[in-house]
Amino acid sequence: MNENQTSQNRLLVEEVEETEQVNGTTILDHQPASPGLMRPWQWWMLVSLNIAFLLIGECGVVILSRFYYDRGGTSKWLAALILTAAFPVIYIPFFFFPSPKKLPAAIDRPSIPTLSLIYFLLGSLLASNVMLYSIGLRFIPVSTFSIICGTQLAFNAIFSFFINSQKFTPWIINSLVLLTLSASLVAVNSDPVEHEGVSKGEYALGFICTLAASAGYSLLLCLMQLSFEKVLKKETFSVILDMQIYTSLVATLISIGGLFASGEWRGLKDEMESFKEGRVVYIMTLVGASLANQVQFIGILGLIFVVSSLFSNVITALAYPLIPVAAVLIYHETMNGAKVVAMLLGIWGTASYLFQHYLDGKEVVRLREMSSNDESAP
Repeated sequence: MNENQTSQNRLLVEEVEETEQVNGTTILDHQPASPGLMRPWQWWMLVSLNIAFLLIGECGVVILSRFYYDRGGTSKWLAALILTAAFPVIYIPFFFFPSPKKLPAAIDRPSIPTLSLIYFLLGSLLASNVMLYSIGLRFIPVSTFSIICGTQLAFNAIFSFFINSQKFTPWIINSLVLLTLSASLVAVNSDPVEHEGVSKGEYALGFICTLAASAGYSLLLCLMQLSFEKVLKKETFSVILDMQIYTSLVATLISIGGLFASGEWRGLKDEMESFKEGRVVYIMTLVGASLANQVQFIGILGLIFVVSSLFSNVITALAYPLIPVAAVLIYHETMNGAKVVAMLLGIWGTASYLFQHYLDGKEVVRLREMSSNDESAP
């Protein structure tokens, strides 16, 4: 193969890698904690631990947040605050996954004002997202909430197309159609009667806020990826953690400001006293939901670092069908035929989305091998 063809293969590899930077991370990440660097059983134990963190955290934060509302909680700002307030917990992975101290000299460090602006803007978007999520979870059942959250993948594909140059393929289009049908089926078959004390207007508000939050979170991930590519110009484990920590700090400060500006803080003492399960359970519920959300993030970041971002996305998607099941078991919510079909459509759409990334990953590997063979050829 001649030199022109070799150069062309390299360009193809770079192009595919650039288009595969979605969901806040790249599809083919490095594996600094691969089995080759530790005993196989240690590697599998670390992977299993992170999977448990992710699934338990994702299910736990939804269940406990719903429990807060069901037992007498009413503060939307407090419900939003607890989703980010425990961000210092994210420092824990620094002790297990230290990043290299020496960074490439060719990488220009962005200025502190630039970093501050990025963290403030993304943190503000995160604050609005958690607020929308808290409103949605207050007015709609957990099972409906999780099905709508599954549309995040569809929004992610759309925003990635415009922001991260993600290409639409038949599998991605199929995913968009299925996830849209899933959310639409839940919308047209909504039954606020099953959620006691919620009017049709409040139910509609919860549905819209949850859908908007899913779109906003997808936009947040794409903007984070854009920041990694264009400004930070690196995506090490410490840089990803810094992004999560500082945006959570900004979101927490905004939620605290909203809590006081709205006057909801004045009713927190009475809310705690009137909580159906008592003050101790009230505090444990808030602390548990806050820690669960950060445990979820630790699991996500851990899987990105230990395995790959694609694997992390797969495990995250697995929680969507688990949450409705948990809602039925814990809250005895009704899973009517429409919800079951919507959930199955969501699973199908998620599988289609992930299968496309599997194909993209194989294509990158194939092109890399071709490029490597061309370079080694005499």
